[in-house]
Amino acid sequence: MSDQKFSRRQMLQAPLVGATIVAASQSGFACEAVAQPQPSNSPAPAGAYAHNVEAVGYTDMEHRPAFKMAIREVRGRWHLYTGHFWDSGWSIVDVTDPAKPQVAKFISYPTPNTWTLQIDLSGDTMVTALEKPFANFGGEPDAPFDEGLLVWDIADPLNPQLLSHFKTGANGTHRNLYPGGRYVHVAASMPGYRGNIYLILDISDRANPREAGRWWVPGQHEAGGESFSDALLTSISRSRERAEPMRFQAQCICGAFCSGEDVSLHGPAYVVGNHVYLPYGAAGMIVLDISDVSRPRKIGGLSFSPPFHSRFGVHGVLPVPEQGIAFANSENVTYGQGAAHHASIIDISDPSEPFLLSLLPEPVPPAEAPYADFTTRGGWRGPHNINHHQHHPDVEKQGDLFYIAHFNAGLRIYDVSNRRLPREVGYFIPPEPVRRYGPIPEDKLVLQTEDVVVDRRGFIYISDKNQGIWVLRYIGERPQARRA
Repeated sequence: MSDQKFSRRQMLQAPLVGATIVAASQSGFACEAVAQPQPSNSPAPAGAYAHNVEAVGYTDMEHRPAFKMAIREVRGRWHLYTGHFWDSGWSIVDVTDPAKPQVAKFISYPTPNTWTLQIDLSGDTMVTALEKPFANFGGEPDAPFDEGLLVWDIADPLNPQLLSHFKTGANGTHRNLYPGGRYVHVAASMPGYRGNIYLILDISDRANPREAGRWWVPGQHEAGGESFSDALLTSISRSRERAEPMRFQAQCICGAFCSGEDVSLHGPAYVVGNHVYLPYGAAGMIVLDISDVSRPRKIGGLSFSPPFHSRFGVHGVLPVPEQGIAFANSENVTYGQGAAHHASIIDISDPSEPFLLSLLPEPVPPAEAPYADFTTRGGWRGPHNINHHQHHPDVEKQGDLFYIAHFNAGLRIYDVSNRRLPREVGYFIPPEPVRRYGPIPEDKLVLQTEDVVVDRRGFIYISDKNQGIWVLRYIGERPQARRA
């Protein structure tokens, strides 16, 4: 660690950093229920705002801001695995005592100019993504980089063993899903395609991953002669041949806001039985039948762009089949410009005919905050990641509380027991970062909450582009019963 970096003690003592968390975790402060937009009178770390959420612990991550996270308990010890924004590599954080999270190990990746953002795991297998970084994130467009996907053995939780490296031959992979078993479900940049496509990777032999199947939105395969305009004409023609009213599906026509570069699988793909739900940017939410993994087949979808923005128009999808619903949200990177973003609840009781049930309400700043709304306060705003790793036994299962990272609005928690009328019941807005670790956000240095994971003990972990990881806990009332 260079002399220019803050020490952990200095970080915890800085006026607007959640350093008061140390004393707070020892005294066990609690946040009283306060409805927005009334003042947040409950105790909270200096510079933070909280409603029905208490801060339990904080780690500065040895000055390596984390991005995506995955949690795992082994023989009574809890480990949080993280990717990183500005450092190539991965960290393992011991959160057995959530009030005193400690970085147990940092695994450096040797190739610079390579994103190591994304991570997922199941059992003794961990999957991490490698990707060419964007130039506005500090990537060097003409410099060498590594890409693809790494498969690790994590039987020894603190000493992962690299088993294999699968390469796509293009810019690598973004957010992937490994729910255990034979297949990894990949958002892959592949040669000849515009944007990321869906790739199914067979890792039954973890040392030798191989492609088992792929699917893409018609128009993406430029090397195959496809174009989005041709795909639209083909869809119109087929609709007329079937003498059916034409359905304007997102992969055929994206409206005034959509361009071909916005049609891209962000991931993670999410598998439910023989169905997979894809968050496909401007192409919306897409549902495939993968009973034959070598030939995925589209069975349904729901367009969101327009009216919502098209780039990352659907960023994440979390199906909850036992409830007949899915959650979906966009990612807004426009610094307060353009069309609206969304976080939505969708009816998927018939996966071939999903429809919108409701939109989660927009966060409102606390009355004492020095900004009137989150759109104009700086940085990216709107929803980002959700408590996605529902396939993992150590993650809190999706019930009537929904957790979502909301960029410059921090963590937001919603009561979704009434699917038609979701309401916000808790939030935690961390202190502003005091140090810039990377070039994003490109305007003001403000809070940018990135990811959220909730373990089965009820502890909530959130990451940020320019600060460490907060450990939180919801202390509000629990929803009583689900209503139609």
